[in-house]
Formats: sequence, C-alpha cells, structure tokens
Amino acid sequence: MKNNITALKAHISLNVKNVSESIEFYQKLFGIKPLKVRRGYAKFDVQNPPLNLTLNESFNAQRGSLSHLGIQVASTEDVLEIKNRWEESGLTTKDEMQTNCCYALQDKTWTSDPDGNEWEVFVVLEDSLTEADPCECGSKLVEEKTAKKIVESCCVSGSTPIIINHEIQKSCC
Repeated sequence: MKNNITALKAHISLNVKNVSESIEFYQKLFGIKPLKVRRGYAKFDVQNPPLNLTLNESFNAQRGSLSHLGIQVASTEDVLEIKNRWEESGLTTKDEMQTNCCYALQDKTWTSDPDGNEWEVFVVLEDSLTEADPCECGSKLVEEKTAKKIVESCCVSGSTPIIINHEIQKSCC
C-alpha cells in the first residue's frame, strides 16, 4: 500500500438555516469571500488553515448542525488508496465515482463513524461553475421529496441513495 497520498486540505460541510447569513459570518471569520455561491450553497477555499468549507442550506439545521466531513485529495488513485485502507481496517465504504455534486465532477468514497457522522475522501475532477439545479443534500431532500424523487432528482449521477441517520439521502460536498 502506498504511503504518500497527497491530502490537499480538510473538508467540512455544514448545514445552515440561511446561506446568506452564514456567508456573511464566514467572510468575517476567514477574511475572504466564498469561492463559489449558488442557490442554497456556498464554498470557501481557505488557504490558512487549509480548509474546504461548504455551507448547505437545510430547513432542519440546528445549532452546530453538521452535514459531513471530508478529506480532499489530489487524484482518483488517492481516493482508491484511502478506500482500500479503510476497507482493510474493517470500515464499510460507499463509492460515488464521476459524481456531479456541488457544481463539480468528483470521484469519492464514503464511510461513517459510530454516531453516523459521514466522512468522505474525494477528488475534484472538473469544477463546473455554471448554475444548475442545486445539489440538494442531506435532510433537505428528505423533507421535500419522496425516496423515489430523491433518486430521480439528486445531482449525484448514476448511483443509488445512501443511508444517513436511517433516512434515504444523497450526499454531496
């Protein structure tokens, strides 16, 4: 197993009640503007400390409401290497390759901790800056759509829903 995986930065995705208000706060916190803003979504590419922070508007957002955590890496090979390491250590993984999520084409794999907190390792293959249907992740989908519509409408291409906190959802970063 290779030991020189290039981790680019940590990734944190937060569910927020109001993306606009949260953008204002995080601009002040980090002293930078978001890299990407879409309906119900914002992404900050923080250089110091190295952090990929995304905000996902969710009607169920509560104080400290976490969407998911992740590690952004440099290549699909790195994603697969970490996936193999996770599986060899007994973790269950779920792949989403060639996934159109958060306005970017990505390869990723997921696992979850004992409390159900989702972790992903991912590479951005192509950044799509055009406006499209937002990547409706997490509990927002569960609130607004039936399980069938989740499969049909989520931005994740060609994969089946995953189970998070016992609800069918699509996960995006």
